[in-house]
Amino acid sequence: MNKDELKYFLEQVKNEEISVDSAVEKLKELPFTEIGDYAKIDNHRALRNGYPEVIFCQGKSLEHINGIISKMLELGENNILATRASKEVYESVCKITDHAIYYDLARIIVIKRKEIIKTKKNILIMTGGTADIPVAEEAAVTAEVLGNSVERLYDVGVAGIHRLLARLDVICSANVIICVAGMEGALGSVVGGLVDVPVIAVPTSVGYGASFNGVAALLSMLNSCASGTSVVNIDNGFGAGYTASMINKLNGDD
Repeated sequence: MNKDELKYFLEQVKNEEISVDSAVEKLKELPFTEIGDYAKIDNHRALRNGYPEVIFCQGKSLEHINGIISKMLELGENNILATRASKEVYESVCKITDHAIYYDLARIIVIKRKEIIKTKKNILIMTGGTADIPVAEEAAVTAEVLGNSVERLYDVGVAGIHRLLARLDVICSANVIICVAGMEGALGSVVGGLVDVPVIAVPTSVGYGASFNGVAALLSMLNSCASGTSVVNIDNGFGAGYTASMINKLNGDD
């Protein structure tokens, strides 16, 4: 139940349009809804954080994923985000709703039942290389579903820094920047030294043996000397997109 739905519900109670018993039953569902012995849907998430609970599909069975989504639809959630989802999961979800969209590179399912209003201020998502794009797309799709205007600037890593410098106009016009890079993960530091907006660095597991599946990029980003740069976990495009959205929506959409 989001803020508008809660307001409408309270008006119904006040105007005696629903019985006291019905109101009590509805209120029981407000904190969380229990599904069998495998899930508890956090119904207050949208009230606290501005967006309903996001479903992390990796490691969950098709039965459990469909059960969670079905219950969220039943509870009236309009737009649902499911991350780390395979094509098999998507095909299964399509059996319970006609509103599912699959973003293959991002491995994200979006169930869209309400138009998403985008911010005027934009989030820029950059990658060091083409191999980093799947993680960047997870960040991009997440930010878009959360109601942000998103611009992409891919394959502008430090091995050919002229590619980055040629797009300074785009870089400097962003309100928040997400830098996605593997190998040595230098992109976040370079961009952080050029702009006056928050930079979120995302290390990826892209790289040869000594990159240690992204640990080298993670440590490099954590040791960045560029002020205003923060770091999320390895391959965590979702976390970067969510955090960027929260930053982008501070102080309205002027």
